[in-house]
Amino acid sequence: MALPNIFNSETTEIILKRLENLEANSQPKWGKMNASQMLAHLNIAYDIAYGKIESKPSFVIKFLMKLFIKNGIVNEKPYPQNSRTAPEFIIADKRDFDLEKSKYIKNVRETEVHGASYFEGKENPSMGKLTAIEWNNMFYKHTNHHFNQFGI
Repeated sequence: MALPNIFNSETTEIILKRLENLEANSQPKWGKMNASQMLAHLNIAYDIAYGKIESKPSFVIKFLMKLFIKNGIVNEKPYPQNSRTAPEFIIADKRDFDLEKSKYIKNVRETEVHGASYFEGKENPSMGKLTAIEWNNMFYKHTNHHFNQFGI
């Protein structure tokens, strides 16, 4: 079963409607991040995809990611609770909820506007070239995982 398509407006609106239920004081069902940190964590994936954050994993890390981890990230199977994350995705400092929320909304809308053709064959620093479907699955699964974490 295919995951919802992040490159169409219906999915964008569903994601943003769910986001409306998140508040700065929303509590997670699992994990250590608060709502502001979770949004910042989601934004990192977009920042890396759009080259706003430079990510240069070593050859060994990239090889291991492609060999052992990539499929679990880009397939349709949901992430398990309390999954480990890459160090660059760990948010431990205080973040501004409204700023992170606005940035997330911009990222979701920008991704829809760019569309699947922009992402087809686009390089991911850790996993190499991905198809638009793989990018879709990665972004959607990540969002859905953390929205479920916060019950939204």
